[in-house]
Amino acid sequence: MNNDIAQLAEHAHRIRRNALLMGEVQGQGYIGQALDIADVLAVAYFGAMNHRPDDPAWEERDRFLLSNGHYAIALYAALFEAGVLPEDELETYGSDDSRLPMSGMASYTPGMEMSGGSLGQGLTIAVGRCLGLKRKGSTSFVYTLFSDGELDEGAIWEGLMSAAHWRLDNLIAIVDVNNQQADGPSTQVMAFEPLVEKLEAFGWYTQRIDGNDIRAVKAAFDNARNLKEAKPRIIVCDTKMGCGVPFLEEREKNHFIRVDPHEWKLALEALEQGRPA
Repeated sequence: MNNDIAQLAEHAHRIRRNALLMGEVQGQGYIGQALDIADVLAVAYFGAMNHRPDDPAWEERDRFLLSNGHYAIALYAALFEAGVLPEDELETYGSDDSRLPMSGMASYTPGMEMSGGSLGQGLTIAVGRCLGLKRKGSTSFVYTLFSDGELDEGAIWEGLMSAAHWRLDNLIAIVDVNNQQADGPSTQVMAFEPLVEKLEAFGWYTQRIDGNDIRAVKAAFDNARNLKEAKPRIIVCDTKMGCGVPFLEEREKNHFIRVDPHEWKLALEALEQGRPA
């Protein structure tokens, strides 16, 4: 790996580690999602987005909207790694009076751009943010992350259609396709394939990648930012739940994981064994 890719891989490793340390506080949670999306968050915060860790409300920043609010543990892990949140708050995750509730709340947490408890809302909120930024003459991008389970929601498809209508070239969406949601495999709950063809038909510049290949993720983000066409951009990321911790990857049901007390140490050890050289 070249130096830039190696650094991004190290950030992704630390994001996974932060997520495991937070998960241990509660003994359970959306750990599988945090491990699967770490590479995407590493590239977003350390290889793509313009932001100031010491000034999360900086007007010229790129915005990152977490539609799937239950992925908050993953975003907190990235915000710790980026220096937006102080590391001594890591052990407060999900506790009373913490700034780190289990579902993302914009009013509580620096760097959290939206409250995402009700799924399927992030894309339409992003459309509104993009329109507002354009009317102010801003060149900032809006990123929004949502899950394949959210493709069940009609609001997602309204957002896809309206973003293309308004030619929102400042919008970059990311779909985490891990084929897992609360009711079972996403493709069985509500079939959404062929996804790329559908998104392209809606007028989006679409890329589909291995979301756990840091080099592919970086290239896709670069392509999305550098595209000259006046159209919204979307990256479909195929990911593996629990990525980096083999015994969590293998669990059949890992949408919400309860990890036995002795397993946290094993998970951290397994993650360390797979640390990028």
